[in-house]
Amino acid sequence: MNKQILIVDDEEDVRAIATLGLQMGAGWNVLTASSGAEGIAIATQHQPDAILLDLMMPDMDGCATLHHLKQNPETQLIPVILMTAKVQASEQHNLHDLKIAAVFTKPFRPLTLAQQIADALAWHDD
Repeated sequence: MNKQILIVDDEEDVRAIATLGLQMGAGWNVLTASSGAEGIAIATQHQPDAILLDLMMPDMDGCATLHHLKQNPETQLIPVILMTAKVQASEQHNLHDLKIAAVFTKPFRPLTLAQQIADALAWHDD
């Protein structure tokens, strides 16, 4: 099960750690973007199996990026998992209205990230 995951996060160290975890933990191909606009362009071009999207980014935040992804017929069916350092219970309820697959809180454990994604998206080896 060789998946391709797009990580959209403005923090280089988060992208690096997540990439390492997904490559080592599952052997998945990882694409990265440092901004929402770049993430949308990469998602449109490469059609990843899932997108890990940081909520708090400058310029275009995760919610705006998600809105663009869901409006575009080429990317609207790609599952999106939001990553955020700050999730209040009330905020988490609002996030579930956004047609996302899951919400992961940072910091995450890189070596269990692939399993978390597989569980959230019900990807299981047959």
